[in-house]
Amino acid sequence: MTEIDKLLAGFAAFRAAAFDTEHFRALAREGQKPRLLVIACSDSRVDPAILFGAQPGELFVVRNVANLVPPYQPDGHYHGTSAAIEFAVRDLGVAGIVVLGHSSCGGIAALATDGGAEREFIGPWISLAAHACDHHGSAAREQASIRRSVENLRSFPWIAEREAAGALALHGWWFDLAEGRLWALAGDRFSPLA
Repeated sequence: MTEIDKLLAGFAAFRAAAFDTEHFRALAREGQKPRLLVIACSDSRVDPAILFGAQPGELFVVRNVANLVPPYQPDGHYHGTSAAIEFAVRDLGVAGIVVLGHSSCGGIAALATDGGAEREFIGPWISLAAHACDHHGSAAREQASIRRSVENLRSFPWIAEREAAGALALHGWWFDLAEGRLWALAGDRFSPLA
């Protein structure tokens, strides 16, 4: 069975067991109204919808290498992550943003070794978290990167305004892939969630 055959078989299983016609018709008719934006890593092992048991329409998800958020920089260049954040906050009106990082992150590991030096796009992208190299240990670097991404969210004026007004909550979470535990940023430290 090829990888494409596996996808098609998975889709057939979804249609047979999990496709709720009424729910999807309502989503098609009424549009999406997610209350949370999750900025997650592209890593195939960490899918936010699976981790949180979310149904279609519940989460607006942005995935990129190392779950990074760039600072606010409206310069006319291409900014896929920033565009998705803008759409979620300004158009969908999400009430919360979760930056979801994880253990064994390849993007942060690359930063700690060669910084993606031989890559055209990965190197400049992960340089957003260059400060994380000041920390020792992969978990500390991954968590420092999440902390910086939450700080960068606050550089977007319309996010800072909504957060100050109590209309938008920002969260930094770190998923321990091997242990299946979730840690949350509280102040400047990460603590395990119950």
